Amino acid sequence: MTRLRLAFMGAAAFAVPALDALVEAGHDIVTVYSQPPRPAGRGRKERRTPVHDRAMELGLEVRTPLTLRDEVEQAAFRDLALDVAVVAAYGLLLPAAILEAPRMGCVNIHPSLLPRWRGAAPAAHAILSGDENTGMTIMAMDKGLDTGPILAQKILAMPPRATTASLEAELSVLGGVMLLEVLEDLFAGTVTPMPQNEELATYASKFAKDHGRIDWSQPAAQLDRLVRAFSPWPGAFFHLGDTTVKVLEAELSAGTGAPGTLLDRDMTVATGEGALRLTKVQRAGKPATDGASFLRGQRLDPGARLE
Repeated sequence: MTRLRLAFMGAAAFAVPALDALVEAGHDIVTVYSQPPRPAGRGRKERRTPVHDRAMELGLEVRTPLTLRDEVEQAAFRDLALDVAVVAAYGLLLPAAILEAPRMGCVNIHPSLLPRWRGAAPAAHAILSGDENTGMTIMAMDKGLDTGPILAQKILAMPPRATTASLEAELSVLGGVMLLEVLEDLFAGTVTPMPQNEELATYASKFAKDHGRIDWSQPAAQLDRLVRAFSPWPGAFFHLGDTTVKVLEAELSAGTGAPGTLLDRDMTVATGEGALRLTKVQRAGKPATDGASFLRGQRLDPGARLE
C-alpha cells in the first residue's frame, strides 16, 4: 500500500469506518476536518461529531471551521501540501480553492449508485422509494453537488428489512474497502473516471421532522418503507390526542378498514391499502414498548382511530 499524505473531511458516523480504514492502511493523515461542536440533546450541551470523537481517540489533529470559503482557511489548507483529500458525510460544499489544492484532488464516498440519489439523504430515499438495488460510489469531486466523475462503484441488493441506520452502516464498511483500492489506483494512474449520466440524476433532499408524520391513507407497503427510511431520523410518528407517538418498528399485516382504524389488540392499523402492525412504539418522554403493551396502557380498543 502506497502511503499518501491526506486530509480526511467528515462528520457523521457513516464516515468513521473510512477514517479507520485509512489509519489501518498506514496513510499519513495530516489533519481531520469536521463540523464544529454544536448544542444537542435536552441539556443543549455542545456535542462533537462522531468523526471528531474518533479522530481524537486516534490522536489526530482536528480542525472545525464554520466555512471553507474564507481565504485564510483556504491558504491553511493549501499549506498542508496534500496528495489527496478524502470526503465523507462532511456537510460542507468545497469551494474551487479547496478542490484544487491536493495534488490528486478530492475524492468523495457516497452511499448510492450515482447519479441516482445525489444529495444529503441517499440511503433514506432509496428505501423510501422501494429501490431494489443500492450501492456505493467513490467519485472525484467537482464544484457541483455529487456531480463528479465516478472512480469506482459497487451494486448491493437492497436488504429486505433495511433501515437507514442499518443500510448506512453496511455501506460505510464497503466504502472503506473501496476507498483504499481507489487511492492505490489513483496513485498508479490506472483509474479511468467515468462521467455521470445527467439524464439519470435524482436528488436526495434533506428531510424535516414533519416528513415523518404518518398518513394512514397511504398503502401499508409505503408506510412500512417510511418507518424504516426514517429510522433514526426524522422518525415516523402519529398523534393520539395531544400525544405524539413514534413508530420505531412495524410490519405488513392482513386486515382492512377505514384508514387509521385500530383493527386488533396487537396494534394493527388499517391503511389506504392493507394494514400495518406497529410492533414497537414510543410516547414522547417514555420508554419504547411493543404495540400490544402500549394499547393496554392507553386503554385503546379495536375500532379506535389514530390521527
